[in-house]
Amino acid sequence: MATPIISSSSFLRFFMGFFLVFLCLILCSFENGFALAARDTKPHLLPHTTHTVEVKSLLPATTCSPSTKGDNNNKASSVLKVVHKHGPCSKFHKSSKTSTTTSDEKYHAQILRQDQARVNSIHSRLNHNNNNRIKDALTQSAATTLPAKSGLVIGSANYIVTVSLGTPAKQLSLEFDTASDLTWTQCKPCTGSCYEQAEPIFDPSLSSSYKNISCTTAECTQLSSSGIQHRCSASTSACLYAAGYGDKSFTIGFFGSEKLTLTPTDVFECFLFGCGLDNEGLFGGSAGLLGLGRSSISLVEQTANKYNRLFSYCLPSTSSSTGHLTFGDGGSPNSVKFTKLITSSQSESAASFYGLGLAGINVGGSQLSIAPSVFSSSGTIIDSGTVITRLPATAYASLRGAFQEAMKNYTLTKGYSLLDTCYDFSGLDTVSYPKIAFVFGDGLTVDVDATGIFVPISPSQVCLAFAGNEDDSDIGIIGNVQQKRLEVVYDVAGGKVGFAPEGCD
Repeated sequence: MATPIISSSSFLRFFMGFFLVFLCLILCSFENGFALAARDTKPHLLPHTTHTVEVKSLLPATTCSPSTKGDNNNKASSVLKVVHKHGPCSKFHKSSKTSTTTSDEKYHAQILRQDQARVNSIHSRLNHNNNNRIKDALTQSAATTLPAKSGLVIGSANYIVTVSLGTPAKQLSLEFDTASDLTWTQCKPCTGSCYEQAEPIFDPSLSSSYKNISCTTAECTQLSSSGIQHRCSASTSACLYAAGYGDKSFTIGFFGSEKLTLTPTDVFECFLFGCGLDNEGLFGGSAGLLGLGRSSISLVEQTANKYNRLFSYCLPSTSSSTGHLTFGDGGSPNSVKFTKLITSSQSESAASFYGLGLAGINVGGSQLSIAPSVFSSSGTIIDSGTVITRLPATAYASLRGAFQEAMKNYTLTKGYSLLDTCYDFSGLDTVSYPKIAFVFGDGLTVDVDATGIFVPISPSQVCLAFAGNEDDSDIGIIGNVQQKRLEVVYDVAGGKVGFAPEGCD
């Protein structure tokens, strides 16, 4: 049998075909390897623009985990422990053994209703200088004495500190509030009515240092600058006050002076406060209010000689941990950065709010396309008592759109009360969500802590903790959820407010 003969031309074609296939394989392999390397160097999520946390860390715990931050021996400052009124670190906390889904929902619904009442009251106070007349507070029914809205704020000032009043000193748990000026507590003999509180009600007749303020003094007349109604008692010429709040809570009584003890070494004689004889409202067991506003009757002004109008606080990350409220120079962290404090000129009583020059918002590391005039035309305040941050309608719409776009891989569920952007995280171990930051007009950018972006109703309903005002004319409010874990420093004398991350727990 003859051996086949391969021609030179056939061999050349075979060799060239093999070479081309081999070269193609090499080139394709190199290209795929290069592309794979390129993909490996480009992260799917940018860590510096997102938070990744365990879902369970967003939910409240049932046991108290006190913070050790904020403790110091600085003689120039006074440090008080801050607890959430409804958390396990509070004496008002109810055992979780009786908690049910229904009761939890009722709790959240009540908090948000109170929060909206507070915001409505702030807006009312800024838009109208209410000077409603009051009748004799000791002889008339409170229901007919005060209107539903008298220009003051309360509602959800839900962080508690403990101070002492009187001689001998009696401990009282008070809600501290940067949007209120008057410090007051319930007093015996409760000639009208008193709500239930955790500690015994303060009895001025048992204190050797208590005095009523006369209605003819400058101390009495200065109440009006804080939007508080006052008049003379017909029988004693003592100064009577009446403070009604946006959620229909109120306190009526004598304006007096007493010894206030913040710590064993920081004691203030003749501290002016309201001794409430007729009090009703949703104060949740606290004995009253600690006013940290900017008017002359606030604690900040009354202790100015000692603390130079300087105080700071850190609100804990969850209701199961603690924070601190510090008066004076407590050694603020080096990381604190300041922005200018702005005074509202809308009304006399509005001057006690702490205004800030908010100019923009970042989501996921990028500033939203919102005209600065949207913020400047309405203004912005920071408030320890408002829970949910309120933004001008236009700004909130932009924030919500950007946040939902970044969260499009998660299940969007039904809204809850005033919260319209909620997610179902049930069945998930961890979640990633975009960082949010406030941008101020003087260049300061403040990152909201990872714990300050959501409000958890349940694992299946975790909601963005921002809401929009009805329109762009209502003032914006930076609420306490967005202040969690930030050291917020109020240098009133210096005309500035500062922020530092990780101030507590």
